[in-house]
Formats: sequence, structure tokens, C-alpha cells
Amino acid sequence: MKLAKIFLAFAALALLGGVASFAYLASPVNPSGESSLFTVTRGETARGITASLAKSSLIRSKTVAYAIVRIRNVSLRAGTYRLSPAQSAFSILDTIATGREETRRVTIPEGLSLTKTARHLEAEGIVSAADFIAAARDPSVLSAWDIREATAEGYLFPDTYFFPYGMDAAAVVRMMVSNFFARIASIPGTPTDPAKLKAAVILASVIEREYQVPEEAPLIASVFSNRLKIGMGLQSCATIEYIITEIQGKPHPYRLLDADLAIPSDYNTYLWAGLPPGPICSPGMVSLAAAFAPAKTDYLYFRLVDPDTGTHAFTRSLEEHVKAGHDLVLKRDAGR
Repeated sequence: MKLAKIFLAFAALALLGGVASFAYLASPVNPSGESSLFTVTRGETARGITASLAKSSLIRSKTVAYAIVRIRNVSLRAGTYRLSPAQSAFSILDTIATGREETRRVTIPEGLSLTKTARHLEAEGIVSAADFIAAARDPSVLSAWDIREATAEGYLFPDTYFFPYGMDAAAVVRMMVSNFFARIASIPGTPTDPAKLKAAVILASVIEREYQVPEEAPLIASVFSNRLKIGMGLQSCATIEYIITEIQGKPHPYRLLDADLAIPSDYNTYLWAGLPPGPICSPGMVSLAAAFAPAKTDYLYFRLVDPDTGTHAFTRSLEEHVKAGHDLVLKRDAGR
């Protein structure tokens, strides 16, 4: 009996020592250590991941960490994570198992073209501009949403995104396009027919480049809608600027010349009636809502009358339109 008690005592001490040792080896390496990025590659094994964690001095023991993975029966997910030696092995493994990846916050402004969006993402270190443009032209990406365009231009919703590190260009495009369709679902009058949606997105892209005051977007939409109904050209300077900067690859013009308005292009809304062949930028919610439900007016013209506030004068006839321009000149002269 005495030997049995001694044996049990030693066993208990050993167990306590093992638990204490396990707890120590699972404890933070450095409570004041700074965090760093750690990447788990796709297909990497749990043994390989725990070995890399130990090699990076993020955990004390790869053996203990691997044991935790096996005991908990968890899967470690590929991705890039922000980890710290101030975390315990349990916390670090939980982060990787739940896929709480480190992300980069990027805001895509409204009204950017495809190429400008691509350059913006490249400047932010998300993906290369070339890869993004190629992904935005990938038919397999476009067909997933029945986008009947050559590219995803117009459907790359302008918003603030949190992109995980290592995200490929196709995934970035899918995230932005998916966001577009999620957001327009809340807009009254959203077209369900793909052809009608395409026309509305093209119109919204033109409105996006024309309006400055949100309250005027539905009025600008009404002008363009009224012109479309009677076969009158949209005569949008924004489409000419698109031709110059996106199709011809030239710098943004300081002002448009008569020669610019005569550029032979399907996007030239001064030469042809109807909508341009595709969107000229990615419109935001204001422009999309205006295009889906234009104001009911009989306006056919609008003219910028206050560059400081961005407000326009809306008129029904060419005579009124010319008069609005004349009144603007008189106002400017009076202010000199």
C-alpha cells in the first residue's frame, strides 16, 4: 500500500509537471513582442505550419502546437495573418483556423474608369493593373452575373473594401462586381432584365461624370432620358473625355475643342444618338438611382451655371439653353 501511494504521488507530480510544461510551451513567447504578417500557403500541412510558426519565434514548441491542432481537430486555413509572439499558441492557432486574415483597406472613388481603377489598386499594392484588367475582361467572370459587356467596367462598384493579402485579381473583380449587384438590389426600380440593366448602367456612368450636386442627378437623368426618347444625341462631354483618355490614351484635356467633338468613335455622343456602347466609368449609388428612376420633366438641356457649387440650369428648348449661357456671361462680367 505504501509503495502504491508513493507511485500515485509520483504519477500525480509527473502529470502536474506535464501539464505545467504543456501550459508553458503553449504560453506567449514574448508578452511585449510586436506583431508581424505570417502566410499559410495553400496545401501546407499542419506539421509544416506549426514548424514555420516555431521557426518564426511565434510559438515555443512546434510539437505542442501540432498536438493542439490534433486534439482540437481543427483545420488551418491558407491566408495571411497578423500574429504576435504576445499571443498564446492557442490564440495563434485559433486565428489561423478561423481564417481571420489580415486585410488592407482601400477606397475606390466613384467615377473611375476600368484602367484608373486598375492603377489605383496597383498603387495600393493589391494587384497589378495588368492582371486586374485581364480579370475584368475574363468571360468566365462576366458570365457569372450575365454581364453583357466586353469588360466589367461600370460594374466595379466604388466603395471601401478590405482585401486580404495575396488575393488574386479575379477574386478582387468578383468581390467588386458582387458588391455592385448586392448594392443595386436596394435601389427602387432596379431593372431585372439584363439588357435593360445594361442600358441603365451605361446611362448611370454618363450621369456620374456629369453631375456635381446629388440633388441634380435625377434631373440630368431626365434630360438624357428625354433625349433618348426622341432620338436626340446625348451630347455628353464626359463621353468625349472617355474617348480621349481611355481609348486614345491621352492626358485629360483642359478643355474640349470642336475637333474633339468630331472624333469618329461609337462613344461620341455628339455624332450619334443613343447610348454609348458601354459604361464609361463605375457609377455610385446616386447615379444608379437616378438612371433607374429619372425625374419626370420635359427638360432637354442643362448647363453649368456655378462652378463653385456645381449647380446647373435646366431648360426645355435651345433658346432657353442659349439664354442661360448668355445670362451666365452677364453675371460673370458683372462680378468683375
